[in-house]
Amino acid sequence: MRIFDPHIHMTSRTTDDYTAMYEAGVRALVEPSFWLGQPRTSPGSFYDYFDSLLGWEPFRAAQHGIAHHCTIALNPKEAGDARCVPVLDELPRYLVKDGVVAVGEIGYDSMTPAEDTALAAQLQLAADHGLPALVHTPHRDKAAGLRRTLDVLRESVLPPERVLLDHLNEATVDEAAASGCWLGFSIYPDTKMDEQRMVRLLRLHGTQRVLVNSAADWGRSDPLKTRAVGDAMLDAGFTDDEVDQVLWRNPVAFYGQSGRLEPDLSEASAAPPTYEGNSILRGGE
Repeated sequence: MRIFDPHIHMTSRTTDDYTAMYEAGVRALVEPSFWLGQPRTSPGSFYDYFDSLLGWEPFRAAQHGIAHHCTIALNPKEAGDARCVPVLDELPRYLVKDGVVAVGEIGYDSMTPAEDTALAAQLQLAADHGLPALVHTPHRDKAAGLRRTLDVLRESVLPPERVLLDHLNEATVDEAAASGCWLGFSIYPDTKMDEQRMVRLLRLHGTQRVLVNSAADWGRSDPLKTRAVGDAMLDAGFTDDEVDQVLWRNPVAFYGQSGRLEPDLSEASAAPPTYEGNSILRGGE
């Protein structure tokens, strides 16, 4: 089983997670830029973080045989913080980088006017740079958040086939599917979706335009939940081809719209033992 995790925050994970993911079949991933758990106090902290998503983290992933890509954005959680808003003006210099395959995560957290502005601006940036957009639907009041998101999307120039609506569930999937956007589902141990609920939705909606991710971060999460969904699909009678579509071909098709996706880590693209003089190893022989 080959797996492409289309939304996972490896900055928050350990090298043991990379090893376990490879053994489970993960060969490629996308790491969206996100809130780190406490408020950033200046734009410079974003730029250091973006640089790590484009440098150190791809190096670390390659040491474990996994191709790493990222999305770049001012995330919804911090879009309303006046200290962070200047990041919007600096995004274009990151969105031209080869490793960036979408603008994201963008969307809503608390559904404020400031978040309206940031979402609209970043959808325009995605269109300007020929990139798809990864849209975070809010964790609270999801149905209202999705409707507000779709209103802004309809006012943008970015077509729905270049938008991935993430963190969907049973309450939002029908309206999201009707929009023509791609459908993203995050599988968590306790919250959001689990693998059995995901299988039930796949039976109802089919495997077209569906992406399944672990969204694993610094909270209670599991980077092997993509594999759990694949196993649950097989147990429920889905074919190997259907599993491959959901866990590999769909992420490749969506992010491939960027023209920058390289999901196969060849010998030539594998990272050297060090990155800018630093190694993931500690200690000596």
